[in-house]
Amino acid sequence: MNTIRRYLGLVWMLLGPALFFLLLRTAMQEMQASPHIDTRIQWTVFLVVFFPISIGLMIFGLYAFRGEYDRN
Repeated sequence: MNTIRRYLGLVWMLLGPALFFLLLRTAMQEMQASPHIDTRIQWTVFLVVFFPISIGLMIFGLYAFRGEYDRN
């Protein structure tokens, strides 16, 4: 079970930046499709809120990969 936790930690570390990149790409596409100010504000808020969440996913994955959550 500890090995599974370590591999999932690697998955979490890779998932954080990947999801942020996908959200950023979607935001750029939506802002280009509808260049109104309310669209820009909406997607900027989404990005600002999700950035710390993606950092937290990477930190959580790092701790899991290091073995901080292993059971004896």
